[in-house]
Amino acid sequence: MIKHYQKIAVAIDFSKQSMKAFNRAILVAKDNGASIQLVNVIDTKSFGSVAAYDLEYAEQLKEESLKKMDGLKNEVVAAGVPIVEVVVKEGTAQEILTELPGVELIICGATGVTNIEKMVIGSVAEQIVRLATCDVQLVR
Repeated sequence: MIKHYQKIAVAIDFSKQSMKAFNRAILVAKDNGASIQLVNVIDTKSFGSVAAYDLEYAEQLKEESLKKMDGLKNEVVAAGVPIVEVVVKEGTAQEILTELPGVELIICGATGVTNIEKMVIGSVAEQIVRLATCDVQLVR
């Protein structure tokens, strides 16, 4: 049985892989008559210790992301998906994406990491697949 999704989240970090996921999300949303949440996460974990965490820098990144995300939102609407929400949050991508309320499908890029990094921390996509309570589609 093929599931028809009503609410789709797509992980956007502006990389080539995430833009492929973005394009796939538009197609899936149009096929299902679904809404899309464009989700960008400011990874505060990469800022280092709390003492080094610069609130102004995080806010600057958030403002830049919101501008880019608004441009993507316009593209989604122009492509024929009328209900689009932009979400820009601070935290870790896997936590933010897997805790979005009402999402039935998460689409994200399957970006590669080195084998050593994967053994130590695992890829974000892998962690999303493990933690998500909804369907996940990885795009190559």
